Amino acid sequence: MADIDTKLVATTDSYTYIGVVSEVINEGLPRAAWVIIGDKSARAFHSRLGLAHTLILFQALFGLLLSIIFVSSASTFAQGFVPAGTRSASLSYIRLSSFQCLSSAIETAVASATRSLDKPDVPLIISSIKFAVNILLDLLVISRFHVGTLRPSVNRQASIRLACDMSSAFAGVIYFLYVTTMRPQRSAEQKGATIPSLRGLKILLRPGSTTFLESAIRNALYLWLVHGIVSMGSDYATAWGVFNTIRWGLVMVPVQALEATSLAFIGHAWGRWRREMGVESRTPKMSRRHLTAVVKPALTSLTIALIVEVPLCIFLAIFGCRPFALYLSGSATVAAITAHMWQTIDW
Repeated sequence: MADIDTKLVATTDSYTYIGVVSEVINEGLPRAAWVIIGDKSARAFHSRLGLAHTLILFQALFGLLLSIIFVSSASTFAQGFVPAGTRSASLSYIRLSSFQCLSSAIETAVASATRSLDKPDVPLIISSIKFAVNILLDLLVISRFHVGTLRPSVNRQASIRLACDMSSAFAGVIYFLYVTTMRPQRSAEQKGATIPSLRGLKILLRPGSTTFLESAIRNALYLWLVHGIVSMGSDYATAWGVFNTIRWGLVMVPVQALEATSLAFIGHAWGRWRREMGVESRTPKMSRRHLTAVVKPALTSLTIALIVEVPLCIFLAIFGCRPFALYLSGSATVAAITAHMWQTIDW
């Protein structure tokens, strides 16, 4: 983006900030998947599959509603999260980026449901398609070696990102339906009603409401912080976007992969414990031994993350952040601000 227009680098952060809002719904019902859909000890497969279908359908509806809201309020969003000098030029980018709410809601629901059903090949397909389409379209349309006479622009970049998100999300849904529903061989355990239902939504709402509320409060505070940074000017807004690009790409994405893996194992361990205690018990008490067994995957993931990420963060704080930020932003001023952000607040 810095090669296309350095003034509009901050505009591309609109995608991230819209994603922060969509993250609220993605941390609601999908979080319930690990202890509800992942409970293979107490729930039959067809029941878990029906809950997965319910999760995907209602998440898609919530994501579509959010997308429509962002499209209709693009100018208001730009006033709060885009530097004053580029607001009018950013409206089309914001409208194109708005539909990531729909794609991310579908993608998150499918990934959470399929991991809980012990089908990690589905999120692998989603990630692979997104990566392949992104690389192909970037090279053909907006890279320095792009084909044809089309001039690269931030709006074309937004269109490419929309194509990547939508194609991977719907490909994931199709593949998920194929591996769970459309294959002709189904065991007796798998047979039963699997259509989405309001009853399934109520089952997911109870554990999902807590994480939804926590995410809403946390992300509201984050967006309040972002609004303050954007109001400080274009350099600070761009630096914050570059800082988050580095942090998410090098730190948070690997951590989230570890998190998803540990959550699947925790969901299964929770289900086994609930079966041992009896599913009819409404207020069971967990012993320290059982608690240790349930959270062990999380502790293992935490250890791996600290071993890898702590040296990486130290290296970037001392040596690597400034040149990397300069490469991403094309501005020495922005690079200096980004390096200061990394050294002072990333921990």
